[in-house]
Amino acid sequence: MSKTIAEKILSAHAGKDLKAGDFAVCQVDFTFGQDGTSSIIIDRIKELGVKELKTAFCMVIDHSAPSPSEGVSRVHKKMRGFAQEFGQNIFDVGCGVCHQVIPESGAILPGALVLGADSHTCTYGALAAFSTGVGSTDLAITLATGKNWFKVPGTLKIIVKGKTPKGIFAKDIILRIITEIKADGATYRAVEFCGPVIDKMDMDGRFTMSNMVVEMGAKCGFMPVDKTTIDWLRSQGVAKDKIKPVFADCDAAYEKVWEFDISGLKPQVSSPHCVDNARPAEELKEIKINEAFLGTCTNGRLQDLKIAAKILKGRRVAAGVRLIIAPSSRSVLLSAIKLKLVNVFIEAGAIILSPGCGPCVGTHNGIPSDGEIVISTANRNFKGRMGNPNAFIYLASPATVAASAIKGCITDPKIFL
Repeated sequence: MSKTIAEKILSAHAGKDLKAGDFAVCQVDFTFGQDGTSSIIIDRIKELGVKELKTAFCMVIDHSAPSPSEGVSRVHKKMRGFAQEFGQNIFDVGCGVCHQVIPESGAILPGALVLGADSHTCTYGALAAFSTGVGSTDLAITLATGKNWFKVPGTLKIIVKGKTPKGIFAKDIILRIITEIKADGATYRAVEFCGPVIDKMDMDGRFTMSNMVVEMGAKCGFMPVDKTTIDWLRSQGVAKDKIKPVFADCDAAYEKVWEFDISGLKPQVSSPHCVDNARPAEELKEIKINEAFLGTCTNGRLQDLKIAAKILKGRRVAAGVRLIIAPSSRSVLLSAIKLKLVNVFIEAGAIILSPGCGPCVGTHNGIPSDGEIVISTANRNFKGRMGNPNAFIYLASPATVAASAIKGCITDPKIFL
């Protein structure tokens, strides 16, 4: 039977042939929790009386790092104690965002089945892993048994083609796709990306697009395994013989095939308070901003910082605007320092945070005030997402965020490129 990537991976982990719509119990390869979800995981493991974890597991302190409060400090201490008790790895304060440091560690391979107690676990589909977010209790059950149940998702195929215009990046492409498909248009579906634009895209761009498939409701998303993928994995220390590409069969059955020609695409911005309403930045040029945020698991990687630095070099952030930058990992920060990108940011008037999630989820490091407008490279702009339901969040690429920080209003970055 011809299969999609999702059908192949779940079949392999169930030990039997599966097709879309089937239910199965599957062996899970890797799991993780972060500081917003691990406390409940630990409580459930203790309640179940588990003495030995049945899957590879790690925890990451990234959502509130360093700790902004006494309560969060207790959670961090609890995580460190659990990691020591069970002999598990923990990425502590300053290591970076879970969706960057875990792939950097070499723990995610093509064809793997990964569960994370975080909704953007779909990011690892950039490496052709079936990775999806689950609740903390589901994650604990997986740790206790090594397995979980799955409904095999149907798959949408998205072909991205055309000549990439100046000022267009992976974030613009995925915002356009989500706006077309809508926030619920891929609910409980898998997504396979392909086409000449994807083939030419670097890994940072692929991580960006995979990260946001959940914003159209998808269970998971897959990028092709090609030389770009393999070279990236090798650069993270993964042995070549461990990389086993997984591909959809040429006659696999898809629920729908979408084609996007980006030749005429303009830099995109999603307005509050939903992701699926992107419009060209030039149509929002009258909107003044108070804060610009560059970072998150969507766009805090090295290529994102390079793009922003190219625009910011020799320029200053507009008066009255706070430009906050959070590198996605210590490795990314070190590379940015070596390339003197950090010098560019500081000289432009930006604030550099410790690697981590920064103000994305609204726990610290840049919570906006009532009525303030933020332009961000994050993946969500829901009401209250950055900690204040009376603020307004616009989503855009690193280039658009950097350009807007300079001008003090939403700005098409092409004028600086």
